[in-house]
Amino acid sequence: LIPPRCASVDLAPKGIRVNAVNPGVVITDLQKRGGMSDEAYEKFIDRSIKVTHPLAASLGRCCTPEEVGELCCFLVSAKASFITGECIAIDGSRQNLGAR
Repeated sequence: LIPPRCASVDLAPKGIRVNAVNPGVVITDLQKRGGMSDEAYEKFIDRSIKVTHPLAASLGRCCTPEEVGELCCFLVSAKASFITGECIAIDGSRQNLGAR
């Protein structure tokens, strides 16, 4: 993603770091609130685990909101003080499926 990279260059002189978090499927009620039925949601999650998110298959689950939150907390911490301009995927390797 270009926006975090450009913004990180512009804002670095002010000591401001800019990063983006790019989650894959996260277990929330978002799809249900958008009108997806419980049955369709279960199929969506099942397919995400078995087909579209390789790490999910080995763990038997999709990402949790807490895992995304922990990544965000890390990025704003002093431990990540030299990380800027990055788009960090937390998607169980979904973005890498086209690499084969």
